Amino acid sequence: MRVTIGRLSAQVARTFPRGSEEFSRVLAFSDGLFAIAMTLLVVGITVPELTDGGDEGELLEAYSDLASEVISFFISFVVIGRYWIAHHQFFRLLRAMDYALVWINLVYLAFIAFLPFPTGVMGSYFDNPISVATYAVAVALVSGLEVVLFRHAHRAGLLQREMPEPVYRWGVLASTMPVVFFLISVPVAFLNTVAAVAIWFVAAPVLGLLQSRRPPQTEEWF
Repeated sequence: MRVTIGRLSAQVARTFPRGSEEFSRVLAFSDGLFAIAMTLLVVGITVPELTDGGDEGELLEAYSDLASEVISFFISFVVIGRYWIAHHQFFRLLRAMDYALVWINLVYLAFIAFLPFPTGVMGSYFDNPISVATYAVAVALVSGLEVVLFRHAHRAGLLQREMPEPVYRWGVLASTMPVVFFLISVPVAFLNTVAAVAIWFVAAPVLGLLQSRRPPQTEEWF
């Protein structure tokens, strides 16, 4: 039993340096999953079926009915694109990864892959607060897992060099802010779904303000 636990601990503690096959495979898998998730978003947009294919008015009316699906697509495309950029920036900071980081990253990617589902539901039932709340919770979980990835890499010494404490705290705060805004939007969705979505866009200027107040050393990292 002790031998088995010892082998398991050694396996978990093992690291894979940047440039190794294992490191490259995790990065390639992550990029591929992001690409698939962003592509699947468009599947949620239903091609309209017309009773008269030559009727311009009927097609325009069908386009109008699809407005919420199209808007949901672009919102999610921007959201997932933002997470892909953040994921790219995070991996740029790593000198190596360990099995714990690989597993956390896998859970993180699971929620990225899940996002097309709440996107489709929100596009079809935008007036239903449950659909908006489900999407908000899913995105908040992704942002929360960003924080978990960052904290683990920092504490396990997986970054290319030691990060100053003010920079680390700023990075955690910047990654936590989207969690706060998306969770705040959940109860708001039960009052007004449009107002809930508006809260998501409010996060952008707040993050911009946070960027302007970041520590001077931050530019070397992010």
